[in-house]
Amino acid sequence: MARTVTFKGNPVQLAGNELKAGDTAPDYKGLQGLSAVTLADTPAKARLFSVVPSLDTGVCSMQTKKFDEGIKALGDGVACYTVSLDLPFAQGRFCTAEGVSTMKTVSDVHNHSFGKNWGVLIESGLPLQLLTRAVFVVDAAGKVTYAEYVPEVTSHPNYDAAIEALKAAAK
Repeated sequence: MARTVTFKGNPVQLAGNELKAGDTAPDYKGLQGLSAVTLADTPAKARLFSVVPSLDTGVCSMQTKKFDEGIKALGDGVACYTVSLDLPFAQGRFCTAEGVSTMKTVSDVHNHSFGKNWGVLIESGLPLQLLTRAVFVVDAAGKVTYAEYVPEVTSHPNYDAAIEALKAAAK
């Protein structure tokens, strides 16, 4: 059965399977700058993956900055990533310009493996492919403990629930 969310009220179809709490976090091959990164390259501690369509939009920008602020108090006990199809250069420019220092970025522009494997790639319904808005928390053992696929791409995720899930996974 096709999985959909809406983008400005219009349905769009997602590739891949929906992740749920208890699932093993799938691998991916993304980019941090010009370096290839995979799930195995992330530290074995509680991790938050904040997925956005593009850092150049208001809600995505706010989501990244809100999580960046929210996780600072958790210190080195967690690792947090913003994932998008933006080029690594654009991600770096955004983080520098906006003072984002705690969140790291992962670009899925190369092969969309994060989008496909985590069930967040909008594969049809738009004139270009984007990632849908979602938030995942993965524990030190690599299990998904929290998954939110935001039903309307232009809406905000549940920041408080995601931060609480991250705190719980970090214990």
